[in-house]
Amino acid sequence: MNPRDSFVDYYEVLEVSPNAHVDTIARVYRILAQRYHPDNTETGAADKFALVLQAFRILGDAETRAQYDVQHQQKTALKWRVFDAKTAAGGAQSEKEIRFGILGVLYTKRRNDPTWPAVSQRDMESLLGIPREHLDFSFWYLKERGLLTRGDDGSCTITADGVEYLDTHGMPERLQDIMALPSGGNGSR
Repeated sequence: MNPRDSFVDYYEVLEVSPNAHVDTIARVYRILAQRYHPDNTETGAADKFALVLQAFRILGDAETRAQYDVQHQQKTALKWRVFDAKTAAGGAQSEKEIRFGILGVLYTKRRNDPTWPAVSQRDMESLLGIPREHLDFSFWYLKERGLLTRGDDGSCTITADGVEYLDTHGMPERLQDIMALPSGGNGSR
């Protein structure tokens, strides 16, 4: 069994950012626990309730959350690694896939953390597994098309046109194909 298959993203379970304050985690837990409690005749689901409870036990305690965060960061980096260096130098089709991968990362970041949707150049290199020199053309192209913006610090953010582009071109299905997420992995919120 692939070790990535057994990893559960408790932040996704509770639908919160990894930067969420403990009070936010507790508030969201109470809402979801009410929704999925087996006694709730309309929306109760014992399996979802158990998962929400486990997520709160891990993320609601400072010590267990700190331990989990180390593992979460490692697993998230593995899950996100989209391309290898060999793929990055693969020609025109590869260039299209890289551009789509960049937009996918920015889309997911915007959905996960709308108050801070930017992704730094360094993080993008790490997440995609592609060195900066192989990303420069893609960043230029996407910026010129109005699909992303770049800050003074080099960080990138997807635009509304970028989101529409992904929606038009089959965002969820296509991204899963490109990113080759493990079949048991959690998708990003």
